Amino acid sequence: MTQRPSRKVLVTQRFFDEQSLAYLRSNGCEVHIAELADGQGDGDLEQDRLLELLADADGWIVGHAWVTAELLTRLPRLQAIARRGVGYERVDVHAVRSSGKVATIAVGGNDASVADHAIAMMLALGRRLGDSKARMVNGGWAIALGSELYGKTVGIIGMGRIGRGVVRRAAGFDAKVLAHTTRPDWEYGMEAGVRYVDLDTLLAESDYVTLHAPLLEGTRLLIDAAALARMKPTAYLINTARGGLVDDRALLEALLDGVIAGAGLDVFLSETDPAYRATTEALLALPNVVATPHSGASTREGLQRTNLIAAQCVVAVLNGETPPSSCVIADGRGNSSTEE
Repeated sequence: MTQRPSRKVLVTQRFFDEQSLAYLRSNGCEVHIAELADGQGDGDLEQDRLLELLADADGWIVGHAWVTAELLTRLPRLQAIARRGVGYERVDVHAVRSSGKVATIAVGGNDASVADHAIAMMLALGRRLGDSKARMVNGGWAIALGSELYGKTVGIIGMGRIGRGVVRRAAGFDAKVLAHTTRPDWEYGMEAGVRYVDLDTLLAESDYVTLHAPLLEGTRLLIDAAALARMKPTAYLINTARGGLVDDRALLEALLDGVIAGAGLDVFLSETDPAYRATTEALLALPNVVATPHSGASTREGLQRTNLIAAQCVVAVLNGETPPSSCVIADGRGNSSTEE
């Protein structure tokens, strides 16, 4: 009996669980997990190192590495690129199609994790948890008076799966929900108690503004100095989506000047632009900023789900099948030309 040749799959992410490994291996895949230094992500790997790791790979489960045309043209064997996440601004989708490869995202895997994280940041800011601990560490036990999420107005920018997850969670706090999106679903709004409004109204009326929009040309630096000035001085900004949605320098100035009350930040402009590193450090030093290192999606449960979705997408492509349409961002199979 002829044994099916092994297909090599490279994983350049941490926390790849045993269930997902077993799934790949049971489908004839030889799995290699890249060794990353402490604090290093695959987005930090030089292209030469990626080329070395991917030289004989058929599938790639990737996190934040840039998937470029130059990289893909030098990897003729590679067939499947599966992002363990839902953002794909670092993937050159045109190059994927032109090179005859398939790229996917892990739709639905981390929705709950990020929605939880957004609510956690609202609670931490309102109840001044970080500030209170810092005071206690320094011997100060005076109470830092906070505010409730209960009954407040939550403004959600972007109403995809994560935004809707925040709606469900906010309902448990009897919060009023405003939403701004380019494609309002009026039937859903009626059922969920969501009021769709323009951006200016959302900024002016919300006690918490939380971002769940994709990073596109039209949303880049959506929250700038003018937008921050429209918010209440008692309001909080939450960003668990993409750093490029917020002008971090304008946010820093707004926080220093008391334009808004605080911010919860899981993502930063400095992740893609080192020129903003000093701004990030200044934001982290503020007592009214709650910050995490782009970890909103990183729960054990969320990563297990996204790992498995990515693994299933890779196997489908290597088997000549089509992954779920909601996961496919580029499919160049059968494309015999170099142009679309």
